[in-house]
Amino acid sequence: MSDNLIIQRTNSENKDFQKLVSELDAYLAIRNGDENDFFVQFNQIDLLKHVVLIYQNEIPVGCGAIKEYYSNVMEIKRMFVPQEFRGRGIAQLVLKELENWAKELGFEKCILETGEDMKDAVGLYQKSNYKIIPNYGQYKDVETSICFEKIL
Repeated sequence: MSDNLIIQRTNSENKDFQKLVSELDAYLAIRNGDENDFFVQFNQIDLLKHVVLIYQNEIPVGCGAIKEYYSNVMEIKRMFVPQEFRGRGIAQLVLKELENWAKELGFEKCILETGEDMKDAVGLYQKSNYKIIPNYGQYKDVETSICFEKIL
């Protein structure tokens, strides 16, 4: 893991988060192709109260967010590390901080959705002790989605 990493808790009004999410959206538009419009509707960030940013030398190098899904369940959203910063443990740091925050807020479980072709993301979640679950909510009938959960 890189040195000089700073973790910041914030919300979706943070300009650095908005910039990273714009990069994420552009990346996903290419990855998801024609299916992207379906996912966009579930990835709005205007109401996210719990956002984690990772900075290296004052540059935002990773982000993620949690939002309440049920009374005891947080959903992890908008996980992203730009290509040039991948492979340094930044996503793992974001994920751990989101889990810690959810636990501090009294939540018992985190859930999330990713695409089956997002091999790095799937690997991260499996390495972080997330278990594959049946697709939930809006992802129920999406064949390319993989949903995970972790008891905190």
